[in-house]
Amino acid sequence: MKKSVFAAALACGALATVAADATFAQSLFGRRPLFRRATPWIVVETAPCECAPVAAAAVEAAPAAEAAPAAETAPAAQEAAPAAETAPAAQEVAVAKSAEVAQPEVKEAEAMKASFSVAEFGKTQEGETVQIFTLTNANGVNAKILDFGGVLYEMNVPDKDGNLGNVSCNYPTVPEYQTVRPYFGSLVGRYGNRIAKGKFTLDGVEYTLPVNNGENALHGGLKGFDQVIWAATPAADENGASLTLKYTAKDGEEGYPGNLDVVAVYTLGNDNTLKIDYAATTDKATPVNLTNHTFWNLGGSTSGTIRDHVLQLNASRYLPTDGGLIPTGEVASVEGTPLDFRTAKPIGQDIDKITEEQFNGGYDHCIVLDQAKEGEMGLCAIVKDPKTGRVMKIETTEPAVQFYSGNFLDGSTKVGDYVYAKHTAFCLETQHYPNSPNQPEFPSTILKPGETYRHTTVHTFSVEK
Repeated sequence: MKKSVFAAALACGALATVAADATFAQSLFGRRPLFRRATPWIVVETAPCECAPVAAAAVEAAPAAEAAPAAETAPAAQEAAPAAETAPAAQEVAVAKSAEVAQPEVKEAEAMKASFSVAEFGKTQEGETVQIFTLTNANGVNAKILDFGGVLYEMNVPDKDGNLGNVSCNYPTVPEYQTVRPYFGSLVGRYGNRIAKGKFTLDGVEYTLPVNNGENALHGGLKGFDQVIWAATPAADENGASLTLKYTAKDGEEGYPGNLDVVAVYTLGNDNTLKIDYAATTDKATPVNLTNHTFWNLGGSTSGTIRDHVLQLNASRYLPTDGGLIPTGEVASVEGTPLDFRTAKPIGQDIDKITEEQFNGGYDHCIVLDQAKEGEMGLCAIVKDPKTGRVMKIETTEPAVQFYSGNFLDGSTKVGDYVYAKHTAFCLETQHYPNSPNQPEFPSTILKPGETYRHTTVHTFSVEK
């Protein structure tokens, strides 16, 4: 294959690309990242990308001196361990065991290198300029990320025929991200998920947060991390491309205590992994629960229902909730419930058995992962779309994942003529438990001065026939 997806994009002027000298790992972590599983894609000849921003401006990677100090703000570099190391063999997906995996084509020596580009995406309602960064790995797989909300705007991966397709739902304009707000692709904080009645007490002081989900606070408040512009620095090296995003939430912002310095790093590896590293430090004790809220559809972001996607969750427990989706405090077994995905099954197989009114006809549950050891990388989920053969494996250091099947997508959200209707996308948000500041028996989400919050989640994309 002499003509790659990337080459086609260059031919049409869709991307202006710079291979950076500074490495992501050297600038942020002080050492190179390790990508242990080399699973290159077959890159096929294709038409130029129609959705990439035109007239992209070339940007050079920032020198290491400009990166955040590793000890204060940067997540520790984590290897995405093979499934055999992160979960018992019995937990591996039946799909992966039985399917024929497409064999990648051996690339020639002149294969393209990982790269990045940047272009203006649009403006906020207030007139601020929003940029879109395109990370492209050596196989032509690419991720497009906005500095507004840290949004994963597109994730373009091949299907079983080698055709690239976007699997991340999005909006065409920034104002839609500001007004509609189902959090498509966004980085969520300072506290992802819900805090009951928008209140918690910490060190003897009661804090009151804006309520934006019934009587509860959700996803950081009225102007959470999904609604701000992050300082962005791209980079690329022989292992892949990355985008480092930084934001400082001020003491009292959305009602939370402490000045919180946050770093989120997207890394697109040449092994077709998308890793998100989070780190945060504070000058006052505060709750922190960061996550990414991408709506996935492995058939393609506008391909219709996800009910036939096959899902396995490495989880034997979940958190029952009250009518406001606040955990009751019980940690219950999934045995005999529709939430039992320990063996892979279609998302739609038992979805209609979810009858409680608060879930609106689908999944919106915090699933407790079966971690081998707290804080270490472990298997979270594996999802397959049988039609396209796309597979997404998720590993994380977090103790839980919020599994949401798009129950509240009601047709009011559109991209062109396509309508995001109920069950046309799903979320797997790796995180701590909801309402933890008010549930002392849950794992703590309180970050104190002198500590560093760290969280890593890795998405690995592959294909099966």
